[in-house]
Amino acid sequence: MSSSSSRNAFEDGKYKTNLLTLDSSSRCCKITPSSRASPSPPKQLLVATPVEEGEYPVVMLLHGYLLYNSFYSQLMLHISSHGFIVIAPQLYSIAGPDTMDEIKSTAEIMDWLSDGLNHFLPPQVTPNLSKFVLSGHSRGGKTAFAVALKKFGYSSDLKISTLIGIDPVDGTGKGKQTPPPVLTYEPNSFDLGKIPMLVIGSGLGETARNPLFPPCAPPGVNHREFFQECQGPAWHFVAKDYGHLDMLDDDTKGIRGKSSYCLCKNGEERRPMRRFVGGIVVSFLKAYLEGDDRELVKIKDGCHEGVPVEIQEFEVIM
Repeated sequence: MSSSSSRNAFEDGKYKTNLLTLDSSSRCCKITPSSRASPSPPKQLLVATPVEEGEYPVVMLLHGYLLYNSFYSQLMLHISSHGFIVIAPQLYSIAGPDTMDEIKSTAEIMDWLSDGLNHFLPPQVTPNLSKFVLSGHSRGGKTAFAVALKKFGYSSDLKISTLIGIDPVDGTGKGKQTPPPVLTYEPNSFDLGKIPMLVIGSGLGETARNPLFPPCAPPGVNHREFFQECQGPAWHFVAKDYGHLDMLDDDTKGIRGKSSYCLCKNGEERRPMRRFVGGIVVSFLKAYLEGDDRELVKIKDGCHEGVPVEIQEFEVIM
């Protein structure tokens, strides 16, 4: 079933969707002799899936630093409604500066997907892991690139079809990268064998909210450096007047949820940025997974009438 399902990627697609939580207590949806013994996922997973019968590409979304995967529910459902299974693991609840555990956990989850995911989805839904997308936001974006680069001791046999960084961050400033450092500061140094890459940036991410807090996506370690190190094909979009956390849900609960409104320089509301991120991701995946680049070309040419934010910067490496 094709994911080219809507005339406007920035609005909800045609597929009805559902949110599932998979953890150690989850039971298989597809009951067969083999599925009864299927192991639970290595980490708790939030899954947005179409409910209609079909086979769908799989997108893994890695959360940002000290955030919950549930904070991305609306973004996940947006992408899923265009014909994708979107999986967001909860990689940790508390973590220090070192990202090695997240890299290891991500590789383990990717390995689990091949044998485990199918058993926990609705019976009529089949994951197409030959079209697997690895993506991440903030520190999760750094982790996604680290796993794809396969140079930190942990990797998966699951082939990555496309790689996406949503306002990725590699530390608190140039020379202050968190271990292990992903950025090399050598142009086009990310040699990923022609895997298409998408980097989305926030125009306000490198601006401090006030003197008490540093920028959430500091200059020298943010989306610009990640894109500069990409090899083609690679796309780079920056949303003007929106911040590092503006793609999260409108209502993020708890202390961490409330702090997400306080720590970063934000736009006036989250919905436009969330729709922008979802639409860019969908358009990019339609182009590179389904061969339908009509919306991506319209966005590139500045003639897509549905773009919900002003695009501050755009670059592409072919």
